Amino acid sequence: AQDEIDRLCLAANWDNNVPVNSTQQIIIAFLFAIETAMRAGEIVGLTWDRVYLKDRYLVLNETKNGTKRNVPLSKRAVELLTLLKGLDKKQVFTCNSQSFDTLWRKLRDRCQITDLHFHDTRHEACTRLARKLEVLDLARMIGHKDLRSLMVYYNATASEIATRLD
Repeated sequence: AQDEIDRLCLAANWDNNVPVNSTQQIIIAFLFAIETAMRAGEIVGLTWDRVYLKDRYLVLNETKNGTKRNVPLSKRAVELLTLLKGLDKKQVFTCNSQSFDTLWRKLRDRCQITDLHFHDTRHEACTRLARKLEVLDLARMIGHKDLRSLMVYYNATASEIATRLD
């Protein structure tokens, strides 16, 4: 929910600028995940040589299902990546997976948000992206080969679907 996003940004003392510490990188990663539906491991492993900001996509060579995937980037996703551009020559995010998880949990706990996991961004992203993309484009973007897998993450309510009928 937007309230939780706002609380996390406030707790990280992040105001949409270049991050000055690792916690601010975590909030950028969180927002980036909502834009792209990427998994935490995919985000942590992302390197600049696989990011094409001008063409608005990135390449994931190692995904959960073992296949290469091109991820299209929204304008907001490009903005978020641009904030990280000068921090490291190789890695987009400078945290390793263990410190990433620890920093995420500390940030979440500081906000007293009990039932939020980083992977929840994938559900949120799919629901948001489903408002903009055709189902096959959505499945391709997030790396699902069958629609049953996609349905696990797609959480639109009946009233949200109804608004698209008119």
